[in-house]
Amino acid sequence: MDSGSVSRVEVDTVTSQRESSDRRPESASIHDGGYGWVIVFACFVQTFWVNAWTGSWGILQAALLAQSTMRDIPASTLSFVGSVGLSLTVALGLACVWLAGVIGARWSTLLGILLFSASTLVGSFTVRNVGGLFVSGTLYGIGASLMYTMSNSLPVQWFHEKLGTANGLVKLGGGIGATVMALIVQLLIDKVGVAWTFRAMALASLASGVPAALLIKEKDPSSPSINTALFRDLTFFLLFIAGFIGIFALYIPSFFLPTVATSIGLSPSTAAAVMACYNACMAVGRLSSGIACDKLGATNMLLATMALNAITMLAICFFVTMPTAIGRLLGPHAAPAGIGMAVTGWTVGDLLGNPIAGFLITATHADRGHSIVPYRPAIFYAGGTAAVSTALVLLARLKMDANIIKKF
Repeated sequence: MDSGSVSRVEVDTVTSQRESSDRRPESASIHDGGYGWVIVFACFVQTFWVNAWTGSWGILQAALLAQSTMRDIPASTLSFVGSVGLSLTVALGLACVWLAGVIGARWSTLLGILLFSASTLVGSFTVRNVGGLFVSGTLYGIGASLMYTMSNSLPVQWFHEKLGTANGLVKLGGGIGATVMALIVQLLIDKVGVAWTFRAMALASLASGVPAALLIKEKDPSSPSINTALFRDLTFFLLFIAGFIGIFALYIPSFFLPTVATSIGLSPSTAAAVMACYNACMAVGRLSSGIACDKLGATNMLLATMALNAITMLAICFFVTMPTAIGRLLGPHAAPAGIGMAVTGWTVGDLLGNPIAGFLITATHADRGHSIVPYRPAIFYAGGTAAVSTALVLLARLKMDANIIKKF
């Protein structure tokens, strides 16, 4: 849809229909279940690998920094490698939606898993070269963007009443991938080294990701373009800004927990176990929050989970509740463009959120051995951005209805 052709009436119609998504004709035509569960499984596998990389990058980073050739490299530099991958994952979202409209979601996802495998293979040959690792991170970002975009846009074509549950199951794959790979990656590093750990990830992702990608089918292969008129809807605009700010904090724990753990005297294997527990919390939270979106309302759950994140820094549900809230707000037809625009808005936070935390840690000039003190500025920074994001989600929810208990 050309953004120039969208009238004010269409935006007002989207706003007036949000209280009862059942009244949308396009929503009423969606029958939950059937082949949609196969789609959920296929997307589950893709998010498994997208988060397997992000969930274990902190462990890989710690192992790389322990090498004699990397000991003089600042932690912020290697965290920036991961941030490049994260930022590209969301920055290319709209381009991936367009590509899917040209070649189809199946081939877009297949291309994504192939690029993901290529990224880890390149990483295996560049473990002593920062420039090569940036190439690896870039390839990951492009491949992950294709996989992640399809996993966000496909469930809304197949589900309506159970959209939150479907999204929760898809994102559960990411939580499991991050949890399992945090343990496996450390085990592989101890047994075969960093380089062969990368190669093992490449082979495993090909073996599981390619068959899953070939299962993908689409109900609506249309390719929506950027719809700037959506920003006239204050609720969408507030959710967009909330995501833009909130994303700064969300990956800081996963990138720096292993380093913090080793700095206070824990062994690498124990640090990996801490990381696995963190990722396991995300896995449980993503599934339960998806189900809760269907029961209590997607925007209500987004508000609750962002508040929880601000208090605890455990970003367990953001990636389920945000796409579900926007999908329910806009309806199946406008949702792909709206979700793509919102996810693209996360680019700056994904790119700069973790390096800022790294710079704050370095700027303390404190001894990182056996002390939490150097990490406090980064902790306050993460909690502060999450708190601001929570306030914006609250404003969006109040704009929808002043009754905070009502299902939205």
